[in-house]
Amino acid sequence: MKFIVCVKLTPDTEQLAEVRAEDVGSDDLGVTMVLNPWDEFAVEEALQLQERFEGETAVVTLGSADATEALKRAVAMGIEEAFLLSDPAFDGSDAWGTTHVLAQAIRKIGDYSLILTGRQSVDGNSGLIGPGLATSLGVPFVAQVAKIVDLTEETVTVKRSLDEGMQTVRVKLPAVLSVSKEINEPRYPNFMGIRKASKMQYPVIKAKDLPGLNKAQIGEGAALVKWTSLRKPPARTGKCEFIAGATVADQAAALADKLIAEKVI
Repeated sequence: MKFIVCVKLTPDTEQLAEVRAEDVGSDDLGVTMVLNPWDEFAVEEALQLQERFEGETAVVTLGSADATEALKRAVAMGIEEAFLLSDPAFDGSDAWGTTHVLAQAIRKIGDYSLILTGRQSVDGNSGLIGPGLATSLGVPFVAQVAKIVDLTEETVTVKRSLDEGMQTVRVKLPAVLSVSKEINEPRYPNFMGIRKASKMQYPVIKAKDLPGLNKAQIGEGAALVKWTSLRKPPARTGKCEFIAGATVADQAAALADKLIAEKVI
């Protein structure tokens, strides 16, 4: 079996103040770029699947040479193979264009059983990569996967985390799974993993290497969605007021009056 994880290099949201419209899509957003936090759960799950059911693991990302940093993090965690999709023809692709490129690359890698993605990315937040991949590849898709119960040569059984509770689903392989943060706790890379990642060669797949690529579906000209800014929401403000009173009963009465005045109760 082969488990392929699709990842993305995203801004570190702890450093994010505001990215100007003219900087969106540039190679330098002025902040540290990291492996998308949601994707770490997908990487960890691929590693756990390898431990449980054996098989091979691979990670793939689309971007400039800087996107190799996302691959390095995944390799440092334990992933065996890594592929960078980088070509000027890919620049400016929206989520659907990205899934088209990823799908063709996954076909080229071949012999896959499961494709894992994070729930969403912390920049675009579209959550479209999972369903887009499944559509492009013509395979089943399951979102919000909180646990992989069983895996055979033909099917995978999972539990989905829904607002109403947990749902158990079985689909045929190959399939695409979008995992939620409830599925595991991502491991920290150890020294040997970090050293391996720093020395590893990362093959670059270009547009000419993908015979099934439809260039009309990729690039800025084909993009139907563009995001123009990226910023944190305004900081929440508030004040703390201590309720005074001679007795606990007086304090409770004063608190109740204030809550009624504010229409909280």
